[in-house]
Amino acid sequence: MLFTISGRHLEITDAIRSYAEEKTSKLPRYYNSITSVEVVLEGNEGGNQSVEIIARGEHSNVFVAHETGSDIYSCIDLALHKLERQLRRKKEKQRNNKHITPVPEYEAVEEPDEEEVGEELV
Repeated sequence: MLFTISGRHLEITDAIRSYAEEKTSKLPRYYNSITSVEVVLEGNEGGNQSVEIIARGEHSNVFVAHETGSDIYSCIDLALHKLERQLRRKKEKQRNNKHITPVPEYEAVEEPDEEEVGEELV
């Protein structure tokens, strides 16, 4: 899995990088076909910081979660929670659609007339 972290108006420390990488490394647990994860951290002048996590999977599946708050670590956690919920839902849909059982088709069976049944017994 390819991991990318970038910052806008914010210096990324080793602690933030390792925290984000540690947390996002658990994403394939929820959806196996994730190929890359991109974390974008943005600092604003008002003290609010935002985190955007983009997970790309096979077959052009893209999952995006965005969170804004005052603490960068809690923003990462909340965005990951949103992303995990999306991944669980996608995997659940795939599992449910995979095991749809077809409705069996029954052939129409003609019942014999009462006259025919009575003649056989005589």
